[in-house]
Amino acid sequence: MEITGRSASSATPQQTLAGAVAAPAGNDPQDIGLRKAAQSLEANFLSLMLKSAGLDEVPGLGGGGEGEEQFASFLRDEQARLMVQAGGIGLSEQLFLALKKGQSHA
Repeated sequence: MEITGRSASSATPQQTLAGAVAAPAGNDPQDIGLRKAAQSLEANFLSLMLKSAGLDEVPGLGGGGEGEEQFASFLRDEQARLMVQAGGIGLSEQLFLALKKGQSHA
């Protein structure tokens, strides 16, 4: 089975997943900006959902205190960003399409 020009066995799971769900790259600079904005919104949404799910309570991350709470948020934000990079939940694509549609009506 071919995914992104490689056989599935030679690609890492992350490369296979990212190649399988990545949106087509556009050459339009506005599309690139809209897609980045949509992905950023999805990452922020996922980070808040991860916090609500209790993922910000990482025992032993930094020994407790204010520093641990701050670093837990960095970890959560990075995990959300990586989730979006791997395809996310599809929210960024829907946001991108809505932003693009709204831009074409302006």
